[in-house]
Amino acid sequence: MKYTILIAEDDRDIIELLTLYLSSEFTVQSVMDGTAALEQIRAGGISLALVDIMMPGLNGYELIQRVREFSNLPIIILSAKSMDTDKVLGLNIGADAYITKPFNALEVVAYVKSALRRYYQLGADNVSTAAPRVLTVGELELDTDKFVLRKNGLTVPLTSTELKIIAEMMRCPGRVFTRAQLYECVGGTFYESDDSTMMVHISNLRAKIEHDPANPQYIKTVRGLGYKIEDQ
Repeated sequence: MKYTILIAEDDRDIIELLTLYLSSEFTVQSVMDGTAALEQIRAGGISLALVDIMMPGLNGYELIQRVREFSNLPIIILSAKSMDTDKVLGLNIGADAYITKPFNALEVVAYVKSALRRYYQLGADNVSTAAPRVLTVGELELDTDKFVLRKNGLTVPLTSTELKIIAEMMRCPGRVFTRAQLYECVGGTFYESDDSTMMVHISNLRAKIEHDPANPQYIKTVRGLGYKIEDQ
């Protein structure tokens, strides 16, 4: 299968650079505004989107919010906005990763490959037949065929990255995962700058699955080590 990457970016030079590096392995499509990007994604056939924030039409944040209403498509933000608040906002509304400009094109390719591998492996029939089809931890149930999380029978809307994190933890309740281990399960490679990114993903998960996110019952912080999910 040849994956199709959508580049939503209003800088033609960046489109040409990324297309040069990606086109040898992927089909590449590009648009220069957020509204056109949304139409392309709705039309189907897009495997992953690289999204700029400052675009005409819908900006990157608005685009991601609209996409998350109907799809868990992997989305990576490429932006010159480098403040921590910008990064946190992007991850909170559903981006899977945030890369600041100027960037190394080879690093972007590595992020794309990792996101595609992790996302589509989770969605593919690669789970051992001996493995349980439904993982259960307390009120949480994860369907490992459809990769849908439910709490008390109600579907919990999660991004693809959040699904990968919760799946990894639910497979081994009580095991402590370092931030690097969790990041590697969703992104392939851990960089020191990704430390705060994982903290945001964990915070988002708690907000969606915990009765009281400030006093979590499921996802516990193990100080100095990482996180674990506790069976109830």
